[in-house]
Amino acid sequence: MYIPQNVKTVLELLEKAGFEAYLAGGPVRDLVMGGLPTDWDIAASSIPVETSALFRLNGFPVIETGLKHGTVTVLSDSDAVEITTFRAEGPYSDGRHPDSVEFIKDIVADLSRRDFTVNAMAYSPAAGLLDPFGGIVDIADGVIRCVGDPEERFREDGLRIMRALRFASQLGFDIEEKTSDAIRSEKSLLAAVSPERVQAELKKLVAGRNAEQVLLDYPDVLGIVIPEILPLVGFDQKNPHHIYDVYTHSVKAASNVPARPDVRLAALFHDIGKPPCFALDEQGIGHFYGHPEVGAETARGLLRRLKFDNRTAEKVSKLVALHGYRPEASEKSVRRALIKVGEEDFADWLAVRRGDILALAPEYQSELDGLDEVERLAIDILAEGECLRISDLAIDGKDVMELGVPEGPEVGRILDSCLEAVLEGGLKNVREELLDHAAGLRGGDAERDD
Repeated sequence: MYIPQNVKTVLELLEKAGFEAYLAGGPVRDLVMGGLPTDWDIAASSIPVETSALFRLNGFPVIETGLKHGTVTVLSDSDAVEITTFRAEGPYSDGRHPDSVEFIKDIVADLSRRDFTVNAMAYSPAAGLLDPFGGIVDIADGVIRCVGDPEERFREDGLRIMRALRFASQLGFDIEEKTSDAIRSEKSLLAAVSPERVQAELKKLVAGRNAEQVLLDYPDVLGIVIPEILPLVGFDQKNPHHIYDVYTHSVKAASNVPARPDVRLAALFHDIGKPPCFALDEQGIGHFYGHPEVGAETARGLLRRLKFDNRTAEKVSKLVALHGYRPEASEKSVRRALIKVGEEDFADWLAVRRGDILALAPEYQSELDGLDEVERLAIDILAEGECLRISDLAIDGKDVMELGVPEGPEVGRILDSCLEAVLEGGLKNVREELLDHAAGLRGGDAERDD
């Protein structure tokens, strides 16, 4: 297994001082799977004061990050290496944190307290790989399995339920049957988990390679923390455009957009406003008038409840509100679309539109052709630096005032008119033409002073 030299140095210093030391948990899982860990966690027999003294003596910066739980962070070159003492844990009275921690000298006992077998392995260059709970086999089989009794593991820490779903999504694994059964039987524990922790796991879950299957398999579990999705499950749209219920359509749409949390969440929530907007026409066809606006407010509210940052909450709600916007594939229409959606969000809006269309009945996916043309036109317009905002005009407020227009709202009205004329294609964004147009708006009262 490849371990960077600076991390090896940390292990070697501990071992030379007479302590046992292993890479443990996630880094070992990643190395076994052929990846390169982003975090380096070490389990050691040294207690925190011994760890701190050893590395300070050898010139390493030390941060005492979690002494109560046995964790010291050592800065080794550019890496922060967390070193945690082998430990056993007492009961979890609050369903999240152990009431007590006991420092021990047995690495296998330390691994036995961990959540899943794939995270309960340890490795050191000196001792090799320790895998007391079958993590290697479960990685080979593509399985997420709890260490020991799954119900007990989840009762200790309800967040582990979200972590199980997240790992299944990220790694592309299935969840072993007993673990899956325990996830469902203990799902109510999620209600006690802080929104910040749910949010962190949800972002990783929706961006995972196996997100579609996990979302489809566990809506009842996710509904504990996002109850707004539950009305979508099984909701018959009674519309020939749709071959899926609202929830399945939404998940399919999300699986067809780039694997970024904000875009995936926008696609997942794009139809969250449909149930309260449902209406049947005289032919028995279902319609959902106003659902993008209702959905945008619903998405904004749930994201704020889960403590997402304001930028993400506003972007997702904006994409939900605009998911049904259908500009024509013409230069004039696409210019207006770029203004309405915003240049910074246009590619993501296109992605959500594509995801939505790809989740329709196949015979209604022809709109993709028009969307491709909209994208091509947008690329050309942006590449040519065409005028899309007042700030892009070849004149500004000072130029308008020099025509004799007094400072105030009239200046803005004239600039708005100039922009509108340029967007309509009746006026070029050329200084001379814009000044003539602006002067004309004064009905002859304004004169060019050349």
